Amino acid sequence: GNMSSRKGLNGACSVHEYTGSFAGQSAHFKMTSVCGHVMTLDFIGKYNSWDKVDPAELFSKAPTEKKEANPKLTMVKFLQVEGRGCDCIVLWLDCDKEGENICFEVLDAVLPVMNKPRSSERTIYRAKFSSITDTDICNAMNHLGEPNRNEALSVDARQELDLRIGCAFTRFQTKYFQGKYGNLDSSLISFGPCQTPTLGFCVERHDKIQSFKPETYWVLQAKVNPEKESSLTLDWDRVRVFDREIAQMFLNITKTSKEAKVESVSKKEKVKQRPLALNTVEMLRVASAALGMGPQHAMQIAERLYTQGYISYPRTETTHYPENFDLKGCLRQQANNPYWAETVKALLSDGINRPRKGHDAGDHPPITPMRAATEAELGGDGWRLYEYITRHFIATVSTDCKHLQTTISFSIGPEHFTCIGKVVTSPGFTEIMPWHSIPLEESLPHCEKGDFFPIGEIKLLEKQTSPPDYLTEAELITLMEKHGIGTDASIPVHINNICQRNYVTVESGRRLKPTNLGIVLVHGYYKIDAELVLPTIRSAVEKQLNLIALGKANYHQVLEHTLDIFKRKFHYFVDSIAGMDELMEVSFSPLAATGKPLSRCGKCHRFMKYIQAKPSRLHCSHCDDTYSLPQNGTIKLYKELRCPLDDFELVLWSSGSRGKSYPLCPYCYNHPPFRDMKKGMGCNECTHPTCQHSLSMLGIGQCVECENGVLVLDSTSGPKWKMACNKCNVVVHFFENAHKVRVSPETCDLCDAALVDVDFNKAKSPLPGDETQHSGCVFCDPVFQDLVELKHAAMRHPMHRGGQGKRQGRGRGKGRRPGGRLNPKKPKDKMAALAAYFV
Repeated sequence: GNMSSRKGLNGACSVHEYTGSFAGQSAHFKMTSVCGHVMTLDFIGKYNSWDKVDPAELFSKAPTEKKEANPKLTMVKFLQVEGRGCDCIVLWLDCDKEGENICFEVLDAVLPVMNKPRSSERTIYRAKFSSITDTDICNAMNHLGEPNRNEALSVDARQELDLRIGCAFTRFQTKYFQGKYGNLDSSLISFGPCQTPTLGFCVERHDKIQSFKPETYWVLQAKVNPEKESSLTLDWDRVRVFDREIAQMFLNITKTSKEAKVESVSKKEKVKQRPLALNTVEMLRVASAALGMGPQHAMQIAERLYTQGYISYPRTETTHYPENFDLKGCLRQQANNPYWAETVKALLSDGINRPRKGHDAGDHPPITPMRAATEAELGGDGWRLYEYITRHFIATVSTDCKHLQTTISFSIGPEHFTCIGKVVTSPGFTEIMPWHSIPLEESLPHCEKGDFFPIGEIKLLEKQTSPPDYLTEAELITLMEKHGIGTDASIPVHINNICQRNYVTVESGRRLKPTNLGIVLVHGYYKIDAELVLPTIRSAVEKQLNLIALGKANYHQVLEHTLDIFKRKFHYFVDSIAGMDELMEVSFSPLAATGKPLSRCGKCHRFMKYIQAKPSRLHCSHCDDTYSLPQNGTIKLYKELRCPLDDFELVLWSSGSRGKSYPLCPYCYNHPPFRDMKKGMGCNECTHPTCQHSLSMLGIGQCVECENGVLVLDSTSGPKWKMACNKCNVVVHFFENAHKVRVSPETCDLCDAALVDVDFNKAKSPLPGDETQHSGCVFCDPVFQDLVELKHAAMRHPMHRGGQGKRQGRGRGKGRRPGGRLNPKKPKDKMAALAAYFV
């Protein structure tokens, strides 16, 4: 039928409207979406401050609240606007526990504004589906259920546990160790109830590698010559011996024989089973091991393929197809793909094989291709993952691979040797998954019991046992699944976290090698309380969370009991932190011995050291004070100038030649000097009335893009002068090659922005009439119009209007109150827009 579409008020979600029937009555439908979770759990007010709250309070005293997950999207307001006056709501969120949780977040937003139901009239419905196909969607609409409160509560419990436990341990150990060591190279020393056991598996393998001592062993190898030109290598039945003299004895005994006698010949048909249907964990394992994709990346691609309708829901623990699953229908979709068309057509004509009986977790069917696709449609990694999922599905309905195995047993003197050969009799599923095919081996000679073959050579091979290799992502995923760490949805997140936190690095072959920091942390946990890193406790917690989802455990009791256990562990950890600190001392340098002298301390006037390792900071070893700095940029001394408030030498932060830069006082940055300033502000936000580096002296006008920002002159940028917003990333280039650019105390009559005095060299002056100096408003002055870089038209601001030419629209200005304080005003209608250039 007819459908109209429009953008919602948040600009991110579309709304589709149409008329149809619902519950036997004519109805007007509105269909829209959300962007992941509507709400997120966080601590209230002061409990978000690391400095004001003892981390131990986070276990019980600190109240939590639900906040909008992304305030910029105004998702709650958007849902309420669209839900106002509606009679019924049908929830089509992902059909897993997280999706169930989002159902209730949506209901909390829209139920207050929906029409009140009459008597016992039902108004809330839940659609259950596993793929986005016409059949599945229509079937879900015809069999609507209700959202599952217990599953949503299990997610609430996990969120609260992870927030309270993770924040308490993370805050304590981050502050403790970053205050002592300068080369940790990690901005956050985090702890997570799932993340830490995940790291534990990697370090456990590392420890096995480090403690491994190779042993020498010897192997007896014999070759026989069934024919003149051919030779056959035999395997020793003893496999290997670790004593050289005994190995030499066996060699001497067998060398006395000139022929090898055939003791037996056996032939047996063997079967290599087709794979079980594909679930999330197996998909992630293969993506890492065979396709070279990290689990997080693979999951993102799988989610995209699902939302585009190419595959079924990619988060499932099930490896068994339900009896009513349309296997033939899915297979027919693949009948025209050139890569596997012949195999598919043969299966459809000969009859498909019923897939092996796997595990039914009761959530979703296995991951299955739902419609045909081409490499051109999906491209790159999207196609590679889709191709594997499709080949795996075809393999599950193919026959098993069968081969004939021939085993010949030989005797050479008293010693026995064996030779095995394989011949494929029916390739089965290995045609579509050739990497599983039986490797071709040299053909065995025809022989019978009692035959003799001349011996070509017998020799002793000296070898050494080798250590295990570092864990691959695929092996780690297997361990996490086995021990119940995380869920199919969260496993990729935990692995990604330990990589991003600099606890492990991903080496060739996607092997995970622990860093020094990761190793010390795990060894420290083992030393203080092994249960913090062993998978046992988290596995038990996951079981309790599953019981909540099934309605067999009380949400509040599980939460209270688990938090009580971890609170006791936390107190013991704090009391015993010296044990971990002893390990840290061996691997890392104290703050006083780290970094290079940069700027002078305002208290003792000695040089403070600049520590570049994340998080970059300044440390005064004489005062034993540490000052945090803005990250992700370069820091250098700012002309040896000092802050008038505290006498600290200023430093200059820069994000690059095309980015923005601003000076800052290390002390003011950490201890805001004025009530209207927050921690982490530079001189470009300081409201000091007379300091030459402050916002009051260098602020020009309100930012053309963001609501609260002010464009501030970068006095270090000449001769390529620029002004930059002190809130967002807007950078505006102007007056190139000017000798001097100064902000005037005068303001523009039209827009209240501060005027700018510009002084050019006579040889390079672009001003009319060979003038070298001009004072005016960068927003309004016609002389300045061509001297402001207009590379990026900034027309997204609510105040901007459409119009002709690149200077149409509206800008924002700046006024002054007594004492130099800013007084932003809305611009007047005549004011031209300043088009900004983003970096």
